[in-house]
Amino acid sequence: MSKKALITGITGQDGSYLAELLLSKGYEVHGIVRRVSSFNRGRLDAIYADPLLHEKRLFLHYADLADISSLGRLLTQVRPDEVYNLASQSHVRVSFDIPEYTMDVTATGALRLLEAIRASGLTPRFYQASSSEMFGKVQQVPQTEVTPFHPRSPYAVAKVCAHWATVNYRESYGLHASNGILFNHESPRRGEAFVTRKITLAVAHIQAGLQDKVTLGNLDAKRDWGYAKEYVEAMWLMLQQPEPDDYVIATGETHSVREFLEEAFGIAGLDWQKHVEFDPRYLRPAEVDLLIGDGGKAEKQLRWKPKTTFKQLVKLMVEADIELLKAHREGRIKVVA
Repeated sequence: MSKKALITGITGQDGSYLAELLLSKGYEVHGIVRRVSSFNRGRLDAIYADPLLHEKRLFLHYADLADISSLGRLLTQVRPDEVYNLASQSHVRVSFDIPEYTMDVTATGALRLLEAIRASGLTPRFYQASSSEMFGKVQQVPQTEVTPFHPRSPYAVAKVCAHWATVNYRESYGLHASNGILFNHESPRRGEAFVTRKITLAVAHIQAGLQDKVTLGNLDAKRDWGYAKEYVEAMWLMLQQPEPDDYVIATGETHSVREFLEEAFGIAGLDWQKHVEFDPRYLRPAEVDLLIGDGGKAEKQLRWKPKTTFKQLVKLMVEADIELLKAHREGRIKVVA
């Protein structure tokens, strides 16, 4: 009998890639979706377009991290072997505008899911999506699993809470619960409001003559950027280990937003300095200047390490957005890889 997995945030970047990975491994995959007025499931199109992946093994259910009763009912119905909590209000800058909502979904939502698992009497293995933003005002470089947290946004504060809740349920109730402290991970499926995707979309539109400028905030912020499609494999590997634990998932390299701009615009033969404008509205009240992770533990214990370089990542994102724009203009349907 195939394993069953339950994924919150399945319609997001990481959730869609994880669903593909698990389906390719023979899992039956169940995803939680919220009832909203727009049909936001485009990232799952690649699954539905591939009968070898789909084969009626992907099921979507209405539930919400704000509603513990819906979580409990779904757990009892599905009885998953593995639960991956990827859902959150995940935009750091926006978290300053809606801090209470961010805390409720990202922090209390994780706690509700953990408590629903405990109350159900089921024993699925649990993955919590922690974040490098928890390190915030970094206490050491590079950051490891034992680096102290100093969160600098409501989003990061909420992630710290969810992280420690996961540790607490592991220690208190014996739950096989692991935290993946993922550093920035991007792809053509990244949300359009995030800086990397905002840049690659702008490159495509500027090259096509559809816009001339893109407005950004702090260009000097440095991040450890990897490829999301590879990072979801690390999530899965954590839940295959005999014992639960916490892992940093990172490339061990850091690059500034300015470097990302230079690389992305250069691929299209453009000079970024002619097209980028600064707007203080995009600055955070408290900035995180430098993030770089040490993924040595994951490499040793999970046998996982990143394969895609920074330049390769930028190139595949720029080329994907150029092709996506071309497909839209020609009236073709383009499934994002």
